[in-house]
Amino acid sequence: MLALLFPGQGSQEIGMGKDVFEASKAARAVYESADEALGFSISELCFNGPDETLRRTEIQQPALLTTSVALLRALEERVDLKMDFVAGHSLGEYSALVAARALSLEEAVLTVHRRGGYMQEAVPEGLGAMAAIIGSAPEAVAEVCSEVSIETGRIVSPANYNSPQQTVIAGEAEGVKQAGELLLEGVAKRVVPLEVSAPFHCSLMAPAAEKLQVDLAALHFQTPSVPVVTNVEARPNTDSSRMAQLLYEQVTAPVRFTEMAKYLVGAGVTRFLEVGAGRVLSSLLARIERRSQRARFGGLEDLEGVQEFLQKS
Repeated sequence: MLALLFPGQGSQEIGMGKDVFEASKAARAVYESADEALGFSISELCFNGPDETLRRTEIQQPALLTTSVALLRALEERVDLKMDFVAGHSLGEYSALVAARALSLEEAVLTVHRRGGYMQEAVPEGLGAMAAIIGSAPEAVAEVCSEVSIETGRIVSPANYNSPQQTVIAGEAEGVKQAGELLLEGVAKRVVPLEVSAPFHCSLMAPAAEKLQVDLAALHFQTPSVPVVTNVEARPNTDSSRMAQLLYEQVTAPVRFTEMAKYLVGAGVTRFLEVGAGRVLSSLLARIERRSQRARFGGLEDLEGVQEFLQKS
């Protein structure tokens, strides 16, 4: 069985998707549709930057989604792609919904553009922070975050359960700092502050979730062609009537990527194909389930390897 994985923020790079835009009619149509829906050229920003603009949350989100979908459509032109599940990390869940034909590209790209803006506006820059905790069990990270929150009144909580040895925390800057220091004194091997513009996937994002809820209510979700494993539940969903609520909850809830990967393996998935810029999810998956077969499609240079990968039984 095959699962497609779609990356979230932090995977962007200038030039992403340009080769498939030039070589694939289907990929070119994706970028042109996204440009038209947004009212500005997201394709130009993907291909040529500048980097400081591409890193802005409200630009980065539609850029990554558009690139993932363009890469997928280019791949579908060249191979008989029979996926059994789709899943994405945070923003990548929207890419997964488009891949499964549960949401149109045009609606998705406009929604994540607004989603990025709402997230950026929710917390004044500098007041929030995120940090990756390396080498500590997720349960220990959650416990320390809870202790800091109770003792200081500051918000800090797990934001991304990325692997058994990597948990990202988010919240008020001082709370994240204190939790990181305590973890470093105790069980963590490293604490890596992340260069992000806002503290994603924590309760500080509640204002963004409330604004996004209005946009989500207006979307036209369809029954997906394959199950979509969601961030909030780490279980597959095929019910279109639940999609808006799950995406609303996702804004403030942690991304349960470890559980998502383990569910897929337990469901019989042996091959994982990451579609999009970067290779973050493939790297995380190697730490979660070493026996899994993994590949990524980030451009035409990967095509031959992906074709061989898909031919494996």
